Amino acid sequence: MLPFVVFTLAGASALLAAILPRLLHDRPFSLPMAFLGLGVLLGLVPGLPDVDPREHEVLTEHLTEIVVIISLMGAGLAIDRRVGWRRWGTTWRLIAIAMPLTIALVAVTGSLLGGLPLAAAVLLGAALAPTDPVLASDVQVGEPSEETDEDEVRFALTSEAGLNDGAAFPAVYLAIGLAAAGGWGSWVGEWALVDLVLRLAIGVGVGLGVGWVLGRVFFRAQKQFLRLSDDVEGFTALAVCFLAYGVAQLATGYGFVAVFVAACTIRSAERSHGAHQVAHGFIEQVERMLTSWLLLLLGAAVADGLLAGLTWQLALVAVLLIVVIRPLVGWVSTIGTSGGTRERLVIACFGVRGIGSLYYVAYALADESFPVDEVWATVGFTVALSVVVHGLTATPVVARLDAERERLAREDPELRDTDRPAADVRL
Repeated sequence: MLPFVVFTLAGASALLAAILPRLLHDRPFSLPMAFLGLGVLLGLVPGLPDVDPREHEVLTEHLTEIVVIISLMGAGLAIDRRVGWRRWGTTWRLIAIAMPLTIALVAVTGSLLGGLPLAAAVLLGAALAPTDPVLASDVQVGEPSEETDEDEVRFALTSEAGLNDGAAFPAVYLAIGLAAAGGWGSWVGEWALVDLVLRLAIGVGVGLGVGWVLGRVFFRAQKQFLRLSDDVEGFTALAVCFLAYGVAQLATGYGFVAVFVAACTIRSAERSHGAHQVAHGFIEQVERMLTSWLLLLLGAAVADGLLAGLTWQLALVAVLLIVVIRPLVGWVSTIGTSGGTRERLVIACFGVRGIGSLYYVAYALADESFPVDEVWATVGFTVALSVVVHGLTATPVVARLDAERERLAREDPELRDTDRPAADVRL
């Protein structure tokens, strides 16, 4: 009986994932909110098996890993803006300044306020620092296009989400090292060299290599049967992301970084080719379906007692992250960037937490000893809070920014009389 129930729920949720975006379009209610709520209701139904990621850490790790990999591929393909030091200035600041500060502040509040041991507090900071590429679709760029018409908000949050899921890994390894060694020690030097520098460099190198080779094959191969862009199949995007991830992991690098870099590299190989739209469309559909299933499971886990270890102090840590820490460090890190005041404020406030956080917790807790109940409860509560808060506010806030840009573009003769997009308006 149980397998048939699972198939029924999987089919119904996939169908809803196709229908709900049309129903919820331009409404302050997101698809993730809907599935999280449905998952909670399912968890309350008597007779269904309990859903507990603490008892299925390996399965949870790999399910969330797959969704993050796929979403990183979609983010990399979607970005129209060419990679550059100045063009990606906001992104570099969010990665180099906002993320480390977020990790540190969450670790401090988790330790001093939440009473977590040092290793667990660092793990909490590492897991909750990345902006999630899965649940942030309302504030991310759309499908690939021939024109670079991305506004600063959507570009910054998409590129940040594409990079910081992998960039947070050194902090996860730092937490694991602290738990294993019982504190700081001489091992920190090896961590800095290997986990902070070498693995990141390998991830970038593999991503560039895989992206360059496959870009040449797909778009410029002499043999017709190798030039897949001529008769593109969307699932080839899965081949790229899994290949880049697997090679990077086998080379002891960061696979998440490799996937995003490979996607950006392939996009740059032939920037305006229609194959990117086909690949991105396929990835987006797969991502939406898998995300709906994961959010159903998360909601059911919440109903089944995932938050049992949550204290009011740990709940306050989560609230502080969403409404104080991320907005503050996001605002500070973007000082001097090309975005306007309102754009910087939106970038700072919409660091959505999601599937990547669940992956990091499952990965770390399967490796070392941490206070499992407290960490899972805090991360689960933070993700749920982020889904609700950002789900209610993202659509109206971004819509208002878009409307203001259009208004200013119509009033500005330099923009009105040219082909420059309204996205060039700084707010």
